[in-house]
Amino acid sequence: MSRKNFILAVILMTVVSLPGVMFGADAALSASPVTNCISVGDDLKLNIFAQYSGSQYGFELDYTPVSADPSGFYWKADISTFLQIQRDPAACIPVSADLRLNICAQHRGINYEFSLDYTPVSDDPSGVYWKADINTFKVSGLNNTTQTGLVQPSDFQYLGAFRLPEQGGRPLTFAYGGNAMTFNPDGDLSNNDAYPGSLFVMGHDRLPYGGLPDGNQIAEVSIPVPVINTNPANLPEAVFIQTFRNALQGQFTDMEEIPKVGMQYLNHPDTGPRIHICWGQHLQPENAASHGWINANLTAPDFKGRWFIGNQNLHSVNGYMFDIPASWADTHLAGRYLATGRMRDGGQGGMGPALFAYRPWLSGGVAPASGTRLQEKALLLYENADSTEEITRCMNGYQHADEWEGGAWITTPSGKSALLFAGTKATGTRYWYGFRNPDSPDSPCVDTHITDFTTCRNADGSRCPQENFSGCCDGNCISDRGWWSTRFDAQLTLFDPADLAKVAAGTMESWQPQPYTSIDIDEHLYFNPSGTDLQMIGAGVQRRYRIGAAAYDRNRGLLYVLELFVNEGKPVVHVWKVQ
Repeated sequence: MSRKNFILAVILMTVVSLPGVMFGADAALSASPVTNCISVGDDLKLNIFAQYSGSQYGFELDYTPVSADPSGFYWKADISTFLQIQRDPAACIPVSADLRLNICAQHRGINYEFSLDYTPVSDDPSGVYWKADINTFKVSGLNNTTQTGLVQPSDFQYLGAFRLPEQGGRPLTFAYGGNAMTFNPDGDLSNNDAYPGSLFVMGHDRLPYGGLPDGNQIAEVSIPVPVINTNPANLPEAVFIQTFRNALQGQFTDMEEIPKVGMQYLNHPDTGPRIHICWGQHLQPENAASHGWINANLTAPDFKGRWFIGNQNLHSVNGYMFDIPASWADTHLAGRYLATGRMRDGGQGGMGPALFAYRPWLSGGVAPASGTRLQEKALLLYENADSTEEITRCMNGYQHADEWEGGAWITTPSGKSALLFAGTKATGTRYWYGFRNPDSPDSPCVDTHITDFTTCRNADGSRCPQENFSGCCDGNCISDRGWWSTRFDAQLTLFDPADLAKVAAGTMESWQPQPYTSIDIDEHLYFNPSGTDLQMIGAGVQRRYRIGAAAYDRNRGLLYVLELFVNEGKPVVHVWKVQ
């Protein structure tokens, strides 16, 4: 078999058979339509593994429109990524010479069945292409247990929003806060409306070099009935259950420059009610332990920690936290009930949201010694930008300007589930490191002083045209320096927990799970009507930091998400019912 035909055979068989890729089916080919659909994201790139003659190979696959046949649907192998690798044969797909296949792909909750045929393209005779046979195309309903058990966009009902209360000036304010939030099912028990429980929310961030050393205080607030109103001033306001307390006083003082924080309330029989904490900063110091816990009584926090998450990169572990359903954690994670992770812009913690499961207590609920490296289980970990110049082994549609600031493990009373991340997704045609361009959001403005990495890329990860590297900022910049895109959108993105179970079991790589759908929530946001700090957060389609932390009431299926910078820097809480 020639190299080209071998690659083609590998691709075709792998697309049908490999667990966890975006198109997939049963391991054996058949002429009948397949029934096991694999999810497809908006970015159709595939990372493939296959076995041929006792050797294993890896390569990438891209959806590629063909100009000579604009109505056709084609995919092309990226030959430059074709490599021989060492990999467990059980995790690879055997190569077959059968070049026609019937597949089922699920996109945004709908199944599409069709066949693919190898089709040479005259304009690119050396390329390996195949084309969907439209005559075989049909739409079907959800037809397997895994997919029917997944939360779908139609399951989200927007209920409205509410404001957070005010106690005073900084640090006793939620302005420039909302770095972390968690739901407390044991809070506000006297409440008899449909929103019992409470929220612990973090206030104004610490500022470095003595600027605000007592920031990131924590308060507990009630949950009023949310209201849909176009004017945030007309939203109901929560009340304090516990006013701001400096519960982390003296802790994490080595990480106060743009803090990154997560919190999760967990009342486990071994420990009683605790608020688990992760803490980092934008540029991580080396060997800085990141995790701990405090009591839910903020007047007597009794901090325990600090601990490491194994030997993981600190840019991957300390930006958000949430609980894992106990039965799932017992089955797949040996009782690791907490999820922690981070998505750092620039890909330095991974090109997509990272996630690790851990349990911080010893037998009987005893806290480990300070400096302990807790045993973790990776669930999501994409390629790190410090390890490669390429945009590879990443979340579909990834851009370096992505922001994933919150998460929740959704389970619903109806029996559905999903892993959810909330954030501000870069969705533009280009993204770059530098500044906003005053002439147009469609024009990059790179920092011309940076030459040690590619500072401008197209949405597909390729290098921008050379004219985009000239810069536009001579000192009178309209924005802070950082990662920008021609467009951002506030999104909730959903992963299949079954994929994470495969990662935990070692049958899928930690960079292989991909979102099966995403939900744009911009229509519900207020977009900084007071015009706070436009230089930092941007404006219009280039507005960054749209949403922050998330929290979930598992018993009632209520999702809480913070929208940042709504009123003079203060956030509001948006609420969804997940059916």
